[in-house]
Amino acid sequence: MSTTSSQAPQSGTPEKHALDGIFSPQSVAVLGVTPTPGTVPYDIFHNILSSGYRGTVYPVAPGKRSICAVKAYRYVLDIEDEVDQAVIVYPANVVERALEQCGRKGIKSVIVISAGFREVGPEGIKREQRIKDICKEYGISMVGPNCLGVINTDPKVQLNASFARKMPAAGRIAFLSQSGALCTAVLDYAREKAIGFSKFVSFGNKAGVTEIELFDYLHKDPATDIILLYLEELRDGRGLMEAARRVTRGEHAKPILAIKSGRTPQGADAASSHTGSLAGEDAVCDAVFREAGIIRVSSIEQMFNSAVMYTYQPMPSNDRLAIVTNAGGPGVMATDAAVGCGLSIPRFAQSTTEKLKQALPDTANVKNPVDVIGDARADRYDAALEAVLEDPNVDQALVILTPQSMTDIEAIAEGICRVHENAKKPIACSFMGASDVQPGIQLLQQSHIPHYILPEWACEAMSDIQKIRHWRQQSIDEPKRMPVDKATAERIIYAAEPGYLNEDEALDVMKAYGLPVPEHRLAKSVDEAVAAAEQIGYPAVLRVVSHQIIHKSEVKGVALDLPDANAVSQAYETMLKNVAKMAPDATIDGILVRGMIPTGYEIILGGKRDPVFGPTIMFGLGGIYVALFKDVTFALAPMDEGTADRMIHQVKACDLLEGARGGACANIDSVRDCLVRVGQLISDFDRIGELDVNPLIAGPAKIGNMVADVRIRITE
Repeated sequence: MSTTSSQAPQSGTPEKHALDGIFSPQSVAVLGVTPTPGTVPYDIFHNILSSGYRGTVYPVAPGKRSICAVKAYRYVLDIEDEVDQAVIVYPANVVERALEQCGRKGIKSVIVISAGFREVGPEGIKREQRIKDICKEYGISMVGPNCLGVINTDPKVQLNASFARKMPAAGRIAFLSQSGALCTAVLDYAREKAIGFSKFVSFGNKAGVTEIELFDYLHKDPATDIILLYLEELRDGRGLMEAARRVTRGEHAKPILAIKSGRTPQGADAASSHTGSLAGEDAVCDAVFREAGIIRVSSIEQMFNSAVMYTYQPMPSNDRLAIVTNAGGPGVMATDAAVGCGLSIPRFAQSTTEKLKQALPDTANVKNPVDVIGDARADRYDAALEAVLEDPNVDQALVILTPQSMTDIEAIAEGICRVHENAKKPIACSFMGASDVQPGIQLLQQSHIPHYILPEWACEAMSDIQKIRHWRQQSIDEPKRMPVDKATAERIIYAAEPGYLNEDEALDVMKAYGLPVPEHRLAKSVDEAVAAAEQIGYPAVLRVVSHQIIHKSEVKGVALDLPDANAVSQAYETMLKNVAKMAPDATIDGILVRGMIPTGYEIILGGKRDPVFGPTIMFGLGGIYVALFKDVTFALAPMDEGTADRMIHQVKACDLLEGARGGACANIDSVRDCLVRVGQLISDFDRIGELDVNPLIAGPAKIGNMVADVRIRITE
């Protein structure tokens, strides 16, 4: 049966988890209940009672004898029995006292619904810190504050500890959200789409339990196949990545689909280097999610479209899609969308073509996409769908229907459901329209066949499933330590004042970590410059060295391709005059002398210590094009060679490195090695705030790569 989940439930007795008291309490006390329907305190208590909760519930309502005919208590300490969970709905200024009493009562799991904490400003921040301290003192797991609550649809629990309007249907999808208001909209959306949930969590300010702990719990939850996350704020990006990798890989891997809101430009203070200006939180977030196996989506619609496809259909073995339609135009649009999403539209086997010719009229198109013609009834759809699903070149099928006067919509839907019962490949449908196709859509949804209003949405969902499949095939290794001269780098870095290292110092750090650095000398006179050039060889390059000069070319502090001693002497004198005129306050520490680097492709290797993700690495097209095209990608450091290789292949510039249009192939193995070494460097030294190797000249294998310019910013 294709209606089974893509992910088999885990067997055996589940281990005890710290969050069991949040999701599966045997008793719940609701603190701050009022008798007024339509208020949050009343609705939460009423939801627990009316949702079929299998445990015992206690209302704590000072001054009230009972709530909803249930005996009320003045304080939680007055409850005679043990209590597993407390749901606090008191005003913010009372929560601290209520939480203290929960601790004294021995309650280890608390959901704080109340608002009025960090989200309201400085006073709220202090209030939130106090309740965090209480939780730490008593060993309490807390969800919230400022949240909608928690729902567990497990028939053995049936807990709706939230102020959602209705208990959602049971399903295999877990939904986590930082926004309570979004949760109510999602629940309403899911009801209309016949989507069920295993767990539903609004974690609000996440002063206690965060998405990281929830990932760990849901990874071991046998009722959950896929995790959906809406996140507004990331505090521990590295912890999130590590937790996500545990969930999305291994024997009981579960996909994570996430919306991370706040795609805003980074602040101006990040623009002191190319890496800093390009490494905004959103760009780094994209890359980190990708390396953690998190599928980042842009909308709730896309999130659930993909979740339903994964949950109710088998995992396809590849990306080959067959399309069956009764209208040529939508078939062509679906083909374009599929190819645009990275899916392939294969040729059918000859045996499939013969079957289609026998089953369909002469006017039908028996190539992919299959057009069964506008007057098609259920028999044509059934025959076409069965034929393409049996084709060895097909991994999945999309059925498109447009409602025409002769179209028996319900009969066609029933036929698709019959085929689906025995299918071993995923099927998705797009019955295009609204009211006319609704009865057919309902039949499809009842059989757990994913339905999409537009064929393009189905292709997008199938593409997300391919991302999950590809992720599970990737190898993730522990970063290996490269042999480096750490002592030399340490001596330079820890002796430096905050600010940029001089170029000669930065090159020496790069050399110590094994990057290909040109031979160079720091000259403080014309004679020293000429002697250095004679020793290194011609043509020579001169570059001004000053802590106050970051962009050397802007002050005419660079001279290239100097053929002999006379040219070096003249360039030295001219450079000092130009710099003195254009940067009169700069202190000149000398002139760096090195040889000309052979031409090649200009790429950038960058590093930044991100406040959320820690040390991160950037790779992409370098030189003058880095800020113009922004063809870059990111990863966390340190990294393994597999991650470095994926970074190289994620940017368009990779085509150049691999010899596009007959060009020379760069030494990609050396580029990969440089990336790993830069990642190791920024991980080893927390004083490195930012670094740019820009450009690294990537030449052919016989020439090799070379660092042409490097900047390293040292922090306190």
